[in-house]
Amino acid sequence: MSEKRIYETMFIVSPELPDEAREAIAEKVKRYIEERVEGTIEQFDRWGMRKLAYRVRKGFTEGDYTVVLFRADPEKVNSLERLYNITPEIFRWQTFRREDLEKEEKKARKKAAEAVVTEVIETPQAEEQNEKSGVSSEISQKTTTEPSVEE
Repeated sequence: MSEKRIYETMFIVSPELPDEAREAIAEKVKRYIEERVEGTIEQFDRWGMRKLAYRVRKGFTEGDYTVVLFRADPEKVNSLERLYNITPEIFRWQTFRREDLEKEEKKARKKAAEAVVTEVIETPQAEEQNEKSGVSSEISQKTTTEPSVEE
């Protein structure tokens, strides 16, 4: 199984449906991502009714927007596109990979790993300096790893 990637999908639902039906379609997509795509939803935003930039072929000038940010295996994301194709109430959609978020996450993990490595490298050096100055290693470890709490 490959590593899960971050994706964002936006879909627009027909404005002719009542509010409850539009909400039900959004929940249907959410469940589909969780169950069939086996994705983890990180953000689910219902934007509600918005004006479209231009009149679409079906004659709509507005639509109900929903944006979902999720993690999933790349092989399974195409099944979400099939759901959009067979759901006539959803008339526009776009799904794309958020490489910018993946890069930020990777940088944060790398920075955290470097901090741990730096801390491990600095600890033996501090002990070596303390031994030269006559301070026991137990005291230096206590001061570097445990903050003192005075009541």
